[in-house]
Amino acid sequence: MATGTGRMEVQVFGTRKHPATRAALRFWAERRVTTHFVDLAERAASPGELRRFAQKHGVTALIDTTSKRYAALGLAHVRYGDERWLQILAAEPLVLQQPLTRWQQRVTIGATPETWVKWLSE
Repeated sequence: MATGTGRMEVQVFGTRKHPATRAALRFWAERRVTTHFVDLAERAASPGELRRFAQKHGVTALIDTTSKRYAALGLAHVRYGDERWLQILAAEPLVLQQPLTRWQQRVTIGATPETWVKWLSE
């Protein structure tokens, strides 16, 4: 298991009601991995936190274009730069793809159990 200098600990950003976030939390719990859950409904991710994910996957990968909040805000036809999108995503967490998962310097967007399994074997 990916222990290196100690027990593996992952950070999961999402909302408790989101199915993919619940699946991620269940994935880590089943493997007895310590999880630090950040409920975006209670505490929004900062633009700096979101920037880590954007650097690896791009800002557009963070945007859930199928979310009800995305539609309600009328974001389908807007054209913003990356910094403006990061501000919007920090202010409107229900527009984010969920979950955002981080372990050390590695990050994933959405439910990616195949990647998480690789993390466990490192």
